[in-house]
Amino acid sequence: MIPDFQTLMLPLLTVISDGKEYSMRQIEDILAEQFGVTKEERSILLPSGTDFIFKNRVGWAKTYMKKAGLIDSFKRGHITISEKGMEVIKSRPATINVKYLKQYPEFLAFQIPQKKETTDIEEEINGEEKQQNPAELIEIGYLKIRQSLEQDILSKLKTIDPYFFERIVVELLVKMGYGGSIHDAGQAIGKSGDEGIDGIIKEDKLGLDVIYIQAKRWENVVGRPEVQKFVGALAGQRAKKGVFITTSHFTKEATEYAAQMDTKIVLIDGEKLSQLMIDYNLGVSVQNTYEIKKIDSDYFEEE
Repeated sequence: MIPDFQTLMLPLLTVISDGKEYSMRQIEDILAEQFGVTKEERSILLPSGTDFIFKNRVGWAKTYMKKAGLIDSFKRGHITISEKGMEVIKSRPATINVKYLKQYPEFLAFQIPQKKETTDIEEEINGEEKQQNPAELIEIGYLKIRQSLEQDILSKLKTIDPYFFERIVVELLVKMGYGGSIHDAGQAIGKSGDEGIDGIIKEDKLGLDVIYIQAKRWENVVGRPEVQKFVGALAGQRAKKGVFITTSHFTKEATEYAAQMDTKIVLIDGEKLSQLMIDYNLGVSVQNTYEIKKIDSDYFEEE
């Protein structure tokens, strides 16, 4: 289990209490060994995919203690303990967390923006969600908004006209790089007339290969018989690739059957479909944009 960033604070400060300078990579390796964080756990990314969770938490533990004056950094990516930090180690605290760091004015100046009421900040700092660092809180908020949007999209897809649903599927595939233009791809929908096939789309802009589509706006779960029917239709066309898209979901048997076929079959359920629509900006619009910036250390390096 990956420890939260507050749990990492005292162990991190203890590691550098010998007064030596450590790189952040060295710190990560030492703390990972201390807490039994496996190689696989260290490779787990934040939901945004922008950083590794363990590395991110170690970084925030360092940042918070640096803001409190317990850590110094004289070289990029390297840290050492400060005199104040040594005093903390000598006092042998049971733990170091956000509440502990509040005794330092410089940390409060960092932690409490002047525009916010102190009472509001007190609630935030002492709340359970402060087990996450600021980056993780942003990630959590983003995921909550995204999950709500996914549910809204899926609910909408289940109520639209079946032909409109097929059009959405084609438009999504084109946005993903298949089918050339919407005009070319759209002409293929409903033209095959084969049972189990709703349309054909080019795999690339040149049409070197084609992908057969099954697009079903269903409520009921899609089982193996439906997938078998689609595979049979593909075999009748001597097709090698197919995409089965539904607003419902697939049974385990259906998924396993598709995976063992020589014909390449991709199954996209309602949850995945709504996620792809968000990723490729189909049926959604941007409400707000926030930029998270960090200091450019190279800019401040003297030549």
